[in-house]
Amino acid sequence: MKIYANAAEAAGILKRGKFDDASRTAAVRAIVAAVRERGDAALFEYCKTLDGSDLDANTVAVSRREIEEAYAVLDADLLASMKRAANNVLSYHKRNPMREDIRTQNGRTTGYTVRPVERAGIYVPGGTAPLFSSVLMGVLPAKAAGVEHIFVCTPAKNGKIAPAVLAAADLCGAEAVFKVGGAQAIAALAYGTESIPKVDVIAGPGNIYVTLAKKEVYGEVGIDMLAGPSEILIIADDRQEPRFIAADVLSQAEHDRLARALVLTDSRAFAERVQAEVERQLALLPRQSIAAESCANAGGIILVHDMAEACALANEIAPEHLEIATENCEQLLPNIRNAGAVFLGSFTPEPVGDYFAGPDHTLPTGGTARFFQVLNQDIFLRKMSVLRYTREALREDAQDIVRLAENEGLTAHANAIRARSEEEE
Repeated sequence: MKIYANAAEAAGILKRGKFDDASRTAAVRAIVAAVRERGDAALFEYCKTLDGSDLDANTVAVSRREIEEAYAVLDADLLASMKRAANNVLSYHKRNPMREDIRTQNGRTTGYTVRPVERAGIYVPGGTAPLFSSVLMGVLPAKAAGVEHIFVCTPAKNGKIAPAVLAAADLCGAEAVFKVGGAQAIAALAYGTESIPKVDVIAGPGNIYVTLAKKEVYGEVGIDMLAGPSEILIIADDRQEPRFIAADVLSQAEHDRLARALVLTDSRAFAERVQAEVERQLALLPRQSIAAESCANAGGIILVHDMAEACALANEIAPEHLEIATENCEQLLPNIRNAGAVFLGSFTPEPVGDYFAGPDHTLPTGGTARFFQVLNQDIFLRKMSVLRYTREALREDAQDIVRLAENEGLTAHANAIRARSEEEE
């Protein structure tokens, strides 16, 4: 893991890919169009071609028997931990719900009411590991919002889904789990097929094809965000334990070869200790080749003059995960504007949020934390405006409304007000 003297020297690793890969975009559009037009037939063709799963209308949905078999083979201690994590996540997402706010003053009632969407589709990546934690982080915010129908799509391998993923979906209350992944799964959820219901919102991370598919169907359905490779940025002072910082770097680097892991520090001596510790720990990892490529191509330790510069650079980068591992972490927090999630102090490593604490781990990446937010129950809720005027209130405001409408050239708008005010006269 290279040490950079400043941010300018590290410009190469700070560059991010965009969601505009022409060849992949064309491939995704073809998949989405085929599923939209041909439904199950196209869906099952792509599942066989891309995932190697030979599915039909009778096997695409996970059966109750498969779920029971998953529970039977799942380690009891793992299941207990999953249940505790699920309780934390659900309790967290039930905090401070978006509430109805309707007020009446002088005959004028205005405000909004809040309703959950009817159907949510949760995408759970397959990848190289069974990401059952992504089930919790996708299904439970929707459940907290009050969504009635929650469906999970995840790719199957040889027609099978990892037992932990199935158990997680069941204990979180998913209505159904479908053995489909990739762009074809996103298209099926967006448009509906004979076997998979059309949903209102699609949430959950995935690979570049999943992300491009979400971008393609946005507008037909709502989406949570456009998520890319995982990333972590750590602001650390020289009072930290290098072993901790190195472990946190590798906790993201092992995700995939495109994952980004960066450290900002104002101490070169500390940077060198972290660098050595990363190399030592890297040699011991089962996913060593993945983490090594990530550290080499998208990772680094960047020296800054002080913590003010570190915070300014962090805001520019807008990382998915931001750890502030400093003695004065609480004092630095007000300086942070752009991050998916912030982890404070020496004993709050990013996996605390990935699995257990409660806040969601589905976060904006690639600098999109400037405008996207962490997956939460609000993604599945809608505000609907509510208005009511009395006769007297309309009479009082009629002249202003008519004047505004006529000056926009919208005579019929003005007439809708006049018809009522003239009736009063």
